[in-house]
Amino acid sequence: MEKIIDINKLVRPNVLALKAYSSARDEYTSVGSKMIFLDANENPNETGVNRYPDPQQRKLKAKLSEIKNIPTKNILLGNGSDEVLDLIYRAFCEPGLDNIITLPPTYGMYNVLAGINNVESREVLLTEDFEPNIEEIFKNVDSNTKLIFLCSPNNPTGNSFSRDNIAEILEKSEGLVVLDEAYIDFSEQVSWIEELDKYPNLIITQTLSKAYGMAGIRLGICYASEEIIAVLNKIKPPYNVNELTQNRAQYRLQNISEVNSEIADILSQREVLSKALLEVIFIEKIYRSDANFVLVKVDDALKRYDQLLNKGVVIRNRTNQPLCENTLRLTIGTKEENLKLIEVLKSLD
Repeated sequence: MEKIIDINKLVRPNVLALKAYSSARDEYTSVGSKMIFLDANENPNETGVNRYPDPQQRKLKAKLSEIKNIPTKNILLGNGSDEVLDLIYRAFCEPGLDNIITLPPTYGMYNVLAGINNVESREVLLTEDFEPNIEEIFKNVDSNTKLIFLCSPNNPTGNSFSRDNIAEILEKSEGLVVLDEAYIDFSEQVSWIEELDKYPNLIITQTLSKAYGMAGIRLGICYASEEIIAVLNKIKPPYNVNELTQNRAQYRLQNISEVNSEIADILSQREVLSKALLEVIFIEKIYRSDANFVLVKVDDALKRYDQLLNKGVVIRNRTNQPLCENTLRLTIGTKEENLKLIEVLKSLD
């Protein structure tokens, strides 16, 4: 049975009452005819970027709609996923009153944004096999719990959460569940985008930074119900995604076959690297990955991190994360980079 939830009861009262800013480009949208634009106090001299960008990123959303098979009314774009996450906090969490649930080890910005927005973060550790501990999650949930953050595939562990576990959390939660799918393109699991109609409390974030190879343009994507997207549109800055980012993203999305080829190469290299890591004497465990990185447990993470750095290889030491003692996170590089990494790892004493 489809879950029913009143989004208006979750929105902060001041946001609910807010009248959104209307920019010049919101009030007049070009329909292709030649017009003289004297409405936005722009510099009239053509530089390629002298005009404000489309505040609703219509062309870009139309392309994403085509690729993801989801209406544009269910899409919000941001200056990286971090802006999208911040908007979610600002729309739904009352500072000094509400709380959120995070599941360490996980992406650190959930807690940073909670601190910035003066929202209590209640941490519930994943289980030993890096799955959500559902019983403990709901022991920590109360009437002021607005958001539960799930990262699947998870960073830094690399695993995808059980679909049954995610579904159970969505069913039980009276608040919103934010599912971070930054690494979904590398996973065997399908995106939860297909379940948005079933779960009106589901918010999905994705990005062009990973599989699409566009970390430098800072484009984050939010998929949610039309009601949630309308709330987030109310509070987002009017021109939050710049013209250069919109144009570069549209160009990349025209070449999906190239993106898919790169993903296939990364997955192939992940397999090659994972097998080669079995031959490194100080690696004690290689965790299964559904992402573009592999987490490994070693004898001494700090020592091995420093040794790799001295050999010109930069990886991530995750030993300070819960359940991740003496672990290193290795991003999948090119074939040549991975060969160099393997060579260096095997050379270390």
